[in-house]
Amino acid sequence: MDWDDLRIFLAVARAESLSGAGRRLAMDASTIGRRIARLEQAIGAVLFAKTPQGYALTAEGERLIAPAEATEQAAAAASEATRSEAGLTGQLRIGAPDGCANYLLPQIARDLCAAHPGLEVQILALPRVVNLTKREADMAVAVSAPDTGRLVAQRLTDYRLHLAAHQDYLDRHPPIRDIADLKGHGLIGYIPDMIFDRELDYLSETGTQTAAITSNSVSVQMQAIRAGAGLGIVHDFAIPFAPGVRRVLEDKISLKRSFWLIRHADDRASRRLTLLAELVAQAVRAEVSRLQAEVSAAPHRLA
Repeated sequence: MDWDDLRIFLAVARAESLSGAGRRLAMDASTIGRRIARLEQAIGAVLFAKTPQGYALTAEGERLIAPAEATEQAAAAASEATRSEAGLTGQLRIGAPDGCANYLLPQIARDLCAAHPGLEVQILALPRVVNLTKREADMAVAVSAPDTGRLVAQRLTDYRLHLAAHQDYLDRHPPIRDIADLKGHGLIGYIPDMIFDRELDYLSETGTQTAAITSNSVSVQMQAIRAGAGLGIVHDFAIPFAPGVRRVLEDKISLKRSFWLIRHADDRASRRLTLLAELVAQAVRAEVSRLQAEVSAAPHRLA
């Protein structure tokens, strides 16, 4: 059995479509369809059932997943054995919620690529949990550790969030000295039914009212705050990127969360990915610390 056929099989199984697999492999969907048909003919079994939702694995396809992934790991190990020790090269895809993806990972990717010129870093920003089982990414930063799947989690660092508003908004409204003063103010937060992790349910934890403007994106929430639309819970590490945004009631509303680095359990055998995971972990810790220190050191109004 040809490893390249198995590689295509895994891509279709993970993407659940020929077009999705084609994008991952930079191949034409019709070519992928022919290769899958060839593989099915070679082993004498139907591997996928076409449904309205896409390509679903049959029972025979499910049984092929484990040996195909074992072959994939062996091929990766062989590639690593022949790769130069001079530096880390190739593609690295990191998945993350958009707060981390927007305000931390760009600087981290810049420094990784500068230190390792042959490295290509892809940042996958998603308003949901990254699916490592389907190999959407090589590793993911998450706000909580997974409790299902063949995944391993490494705690990276704690970070802080505070209620914040733009100075223009604060200047146009009465002073906010206590939580009770928030009554009547416009709040900005997540769309309630699109909160994909309980750790993101910020407003309910603060006891404040329902938000008037909501989005599933942290960046959109921050842009609304910058536009003077109201107050919202923001990451301290994002504030340096938003001139004019100030923390409010920081002695009364202060949230602590943690970042975790998630990897597929099988990838621990990869020396390359292990080294890259260590570099990403160190960089996330350092960048969160640097940006939070910058916010704490800067003068700001409590409102």
